[in-house]
Amino acid sequence: MDITSAVQTLTESANTLFILIGAIMVLAMHAGFAFLEVGTVRHKNQVNALVKIMTDFGVSAVLYFFVGYYIAYGSHFMTSASELTAGNGYELVKFFFLMTFAAAIPAIISGGIAERAKFYPMLIGSGLIVALVYPFFEGLIWNGNYGFQAWLESQFGASFHDFAGSVVVHAVGGWVALAAILLLGARKGRYRNGRVVAIAPSNIPFLALGAWILTVGWFGFNVMSAQTLDGISGLVAVNSLMAMVGGILVAMVLGKKDPGFIHNGPLAGLVAVCAGSDLMHPVGALITGGVAGALFVYLFEWAQAKIERLDDVLGVWPLHGVCGVWGAIACGIFGQQALGGLGGVSLMSQLVGTLAGVIVAFGGGLIVYGIVKTVSSLRLSEEEEFNGADVSIHKIGATSLD
Repeated sequence: MDITSAVQTLTESANTLFILIGAIMVLAMHAGFAFLEVGTVRHKNQVNALVKIMTDFGVSAVLYFFVGYYIAYGSHFMTSASELTAGNGYELVKFFFLMTFAAAIPAIISGGIAERAKFYPMLIGSGLIVALVYPFFEGLIWNGNYGFQAWLESQFGASFHDFAGSVVVHAVGGWVALAAILLLGARKGRYRNGRVVAIAPSNIPFLALGAWILTVGWFGFNVMSAQTLDGISGLVAVNSLMAMVGGILVAMVLGKKDPGFIHNGPLAGLVAVCAGSDLMHPVGALITGGVAGALFVYLFEWAQAKIERLDDVLGVWPLHGVCGVWGAIACGIFGQQALGGLGGVSLMSQLVGTLAGVIVAFGGGLIVYGIVKTVSSLRLSEEEEFNGADVSIHKIGATSLD
């Protein structure tokens, strides 16, 4: 019995450490979100980018702890600390890990609505998304709530497979962001006589730093989604790597060596491979990442040039929304044994599950931000926007030459 107890304790402590490292790596990704946005927006909005990511994280953590986690998993932490420390506190650290995923939703939205959004109305809207909309779909897919997964399995032979959140996290974030972007409208001066006016990134090194931080942290995002040490898979790590480089190379070619496309290319590939990283062959992951890189380049340019209201500053709808959708579909294709995958996945289930995610996210985003907009305007005034969010909201600029 002593040996059995010791083995159990060692297993529990190892699993707790494993998922804690994952949580810390995904927490670090939020610095990546921040610097990607800082480098992309104009200098007069850099402080606002940093402050939004930090405060969104704080609000997300509190609301997910008290509301969202319960909606998704039916668990809460309103009990004694002695109970919470059972199993080396594994359930607490699991919450920490999943909370960093939830907090990625406002971080994604932040990049789309940059440079013209009011601070508190958007913070409240993002908080409601993390508390209600995101955990509803998260629980539907990752906890089997409301029998949706069971229905898919009975209809199509397999449930919706989304190992690390191509749809649950990224597509949801991207389609919620699209709703917010459309309700906000374009930045002043972005379009002139029906033509887009180019706005150059303020700091390419910061943009690149953000992309690198996200890329490194993503290996915690994907690999640690196993949630236990015995579930760890080198296949997930290498598939993430191959999708990442596929995104880089295709974005390099199609984006004509543009540094913005090249540094978003790996992110597009990583978004897409989240769903099937545990099933695909590495060659399938490489193709998945390459297609995602192409989708980002083409859709970013198309959306900016053709749809005036769709002023998506960082391109979060194509990057997270569309590449997330592609990732779930790619899982249904390249996860098949006939294409070198491990099998156990249905393309129809992937299509239906993805469609459900898009409907919940876009519909939920329209409802939440629509309600906030009726109570309080989402946009800065024209003068505040001209002066920049840094001075208008935070009363200080990003740098001082004095």
